[in-house]
Amino acid sequence: MKDFPSPHGDKLLALLENQNLPIDDKTRVENAIERYNEWLKSLKSIKGTKENVIAQMLKLLSEYKLFIDIELIYDSTNNFLYRQKGQLKIDNTIIEEFLPIIINTLLKKSLNNLDISIGPATCFSGIRFESSLIHPQQGGGMKVREKDQDFAICRNLYIRSSYNSEFEKDITTKTNIAYIVAECKTNLDKTMFQEAAATALDVKMIVPSAKYFLLCEWLDMTPISSNTTAIDEIIILRKAKRISSNIRQDFNTYEKRQQQRDYFINYLKTNPFSEETFDRLISHIEGVIKDSNEDEILKRGYF
Repeated sequence: MKDFPSPHGDKLLALLENQNLPIDDKTRVENAIERYNEWLKSLKSIKGTKENVIAQMLKLLSEYKLFIDIELIYDSTNNFLYRQKGQLKIDNTIIEEFLPIIINTLLKKSLNNLDISIGPATCFSGIRFESSLIHPQQGGGMKVREKDQDFAICRNLYIRSSYNSEFEKDITTKTNIAYIVAECKTNLDKTMFQEAAATALDVKMIVPSAKYFLLCEWLDMTPISSNTTAIDEIIILRKAKRISSNIRQDFNTYEKRQQQRDYFINYLKTNPFSEETFDRLISHIEGVIKDSNEDEILKRGYF
């Protein structure tokens, strides 16, 4: 299997070098890095039918995520890892690293025929020209705007600009053009939903045929229809809501976390990653990369 970007692994390595990491937690992070490498090796060894691959990979995902959530973060006698986990991006990058692996495993034959990249990527989102009649600027002063996407299936894109048909004194920029984008959230609230709706619109203004999905582990808002936005679908990976804030407030100190430990573990285990939700995402992607022939279109009567 090809190598993909490793956003989660990179965050673990960066955490180990973080000067604010309590000394007591260093060994915990080193153990997490060992566990991470074992997790990747196990994921990449899985083969079989679609149902078998999804089931086995999600079992490994749930087990590894439980280890990170509980043994690395929750059980730390210090409060640094728990209180700073949103900034450190240790837990929410796991899905970003997992998606390319499961998608490539299941759709490898189709994807190998395409000259594409899969995974976190910086993608083209707009262009402007910082020039005027009396200040022409090289290449029209072309400036390309880009946005980091948590997950994208994209192609390299080279944009070249010049006042001359021979492209003398040009500006050439390399970027990526995204055809499938997924934003990955641990907890989805209303503000995140609104931001994702704006991003989805930007993506589709650039590439009208693009698909944009919003993925979250836990729902932290009243569901709002995505039909009025450019978001193709919101997928709740665990099919569950976030633990209520009046319970989460007891997680801020080690002593209180230990009192709620059994409850928290039970909540995670009874709400594992859903095979159905991942199957749905895979099917959406499969639908985009599958090219129907004329006979198939005529047989179903629409396209």
